[in-house]
Amino acid sequence: MSVPLIAVVGVCASGKSTLVAALRARGFNARQVAQEHSYVPDMWLRITRPDLLIYLDAGLAAIRRRRQQADWEEWLLEQEVERLRHARAYCDLYVNTDDLTPDEVLEQVLAMLEE
Repeated sequence: MSVPLIAVVGVCASGKSTLVAALRARGFNARQVAQEHSYVPDMWLRITRPDLLIYLDAGLAAIRRRRQQADWEEWLLEQEVERLRHARAYCDLYVNTDDLTPDEVLEQVLAMLEE
């Protein structure tokens, strides 16, 4: 039996790379897709053809805090959200990471994977 492919998408600073690293460390086949930078709405699907799609979200205040950039503009977030709209509509799990630690995000994802 093959290991399912998990694709992780989301806005910048939502925790995608941290989650992917944690999933890989546990033996999962996880990949980050930079959909937030693509004008192709379904790039996440064309590139990975994932078995599961996880969407990580974060608000402007959390992004600014994580990036340590108080001047990160709201229009940049709006642009990313628009580019991610297709992925958001098709995700298997949506997690808003604003008030979660990386471990809490991982716990939510692992709970979904165990279902």
